[in-house]
Amino acid sequence: MSSTSKNHDQEFYQEIGEKGGETTAKNHDKEFYQEIGEKGGKATSKNQDKEFYQEIGEKGGKSTNKRDND
Repeated sequence: MSSTSKNHDQEFYQEIGEKGGETTAKNHDKEFYQEIGEKGGKATSKNQDKEFYQEIGEKGGKSTNKRDND
């Protein structure tokens, strides 16, 4: 662990992460996010099995169902 990480708490890193995300969003368009999402999806599919996708699909379905019923 570097001396820098010892001097900052989780909130600090969340704040700088948000600032970085906002800056990235200002500098990139929809196509950029589609492209990196597709790359991430392909990489994930190489490392995960059918059960992984069933589990995340179930979680997404529960989340959607909860929103629809609120």
